[in-house]
Amino acid sequence: MNQEESNLDKFERYVMNNIPIRLICLSDMKFVVRSDVKKHFRSSVPLEDSVYHPSESVRYAILSHRWLDEGEPAYDDMKANIAESLAGYTKLMNFCEKAREYGMEFVWSDTCCIDKNNSTELDESIRSMFRWYRNSAICIVHLAQSETIADVEHDEWFTRGWTLQELLAPEKIKFFYKCWTPMTDDEDDKNMEPTEVMETLERATGISFNDLFFTPGPIRVDKRMTWAARRKTTRAEDVAYSLMGMFDVSLQVAYGEGGDRAFCRLIEAIMQAGDPSVFNWKGQFAEHCTSRAIPQSPQSYVDCQDLEFDDERLEMTMTSLGLRVPLAILPLNVSWRRFDGSSTQLKLKCPLCPTIEIDFTSYDHTNLFPEDIGKAMSDEYSWVYALGVVNYSNIEGSREVLGIRRKSAGFILARKPKSTFPPGFQPSDILGITIVCRPEKKFTKWSLINSGGLIAVEFPNIPEESVVYIDPDYLQSVYL
Repeated sequence: MNQEESNLDKFERYVMNNIPIRLICLSDMKFVVRSDVKKHFRSSVPLEDSVYHPSESVRYAILSHRWLDEGEPAYDDMKANIAESLAGYTKLMNFCEKAREYGMEFVWSDTCCIDKNNSTELDESIRSMFRWYRNSAICIVHLAQSETIADVEHDEWFTRGWTLQELLAPEKIKFFYKCWTPMTDDEDDKNMEPTEVMETLERATGISFNDLFFTPGPIRVDKRMTWAARRKTTRAEDVAYSLMGMFDVSLQVAYGEGGDRAFCRLIEAIMQAGDPSVFNWKGQFAEHCTSRAIPQSPQSYVDCQDLEFDDERLEMTMTSLGLRVPLAILPLNVSWRRFDGSSTQLKLKCPLCPTIEIDFTSYDHTNLFPEDIGKAMSDEYSWVYALGVVNYSNIEGSREVLGIRRKSAGFILARKPKSTFPPGFQPSDILGITIVCRPEKKFTKWSLINSGGLIAVEFPNIPEESVVYIDPDYLQSVYL
């Protein structure tokens, strides 16, 4: 295959998969589809450039804004040529004018460039939105409530769910105030220098300077979720859908499923990448059908613990028994406990490291039954506790070992003895099967009892940048 064919093939694949389904052509304000865009730009594809990227040819401006309560021009309004009477049409025209000043021939606006009556198109648009903003030549942001830079931190644009990805995805952004005056004289306000605009964005969003230059992916989940925690969406499901691109996962769009279910699906998709930071949340777990390891919303990650996770990944698989995940199980002994009818207060110590004490209160009634209270101090009946460490390392050498670091984090797990067993007998007519005696004591499976994410522990005798090696037998797959 020669270079000409390679670049054209790359160009066509890009147009058909990585730009919006529909754009507005500024020369006549008519809609064009991808095949039209392909014809328009095809002649600009270089034949011999070995480092060519199609975004160099396919250039369009994209709008980011706060929707009006009513009066935004929709797809049907534009097709019927009745959009001019609507309140939002002036905004659209101002956006188009600014795009022309940037030399753009095509633009995209979420108000009118999506046929929302077409469920297939709507689904693709929502799943692809981050990529469309990423691939734009310029993102034009209209701050409708700001007249000076001092107003910006209070502008509603910074409180909406969808505008988070519209800030993070584009490589170039230009901000305009209420009356469409530019915020700065710069061509690109997303500046690698610590300008006044960038410092204002940091304060308004709580996102650090470096993180504003963003690479999507299902990593640093705890930190990234806090960016969305105080943002709002009109549709409950959009809390989850607006974060798909940021975490580089894909969900089927199903309006009507409810915000809780959509967010559970988002977390399940993120968990497939195995980053343990997804567990670093607080509060009540979501009403998931099998797992108690899923938080309710991005707000669950606010005020989460400052924990460090390296590049280690956990195998996380959602099953009918819960989230299956391998954890380093360290035993915990109860040194003190108290029941007050509505909660269980425990002081737990790790016999492997007696200096570690964990004060713990559980309000989880699924692990405390009325008949347990009178028997709980009995060794025969007592619950067994453990710390399931998530940020361990799998270390392979002459033999496989686990590495536990000084600052570790894990779940408090518990299981109780089963007091009864099915009746057993010793058959004489079963051949080829090894028969054993009935077990003295059998435990239920480990269950998660701390509703609220991870517990931080510190092993004082481990140097700060080192690990202690432990036997891989401590590793167990549990269902959370």
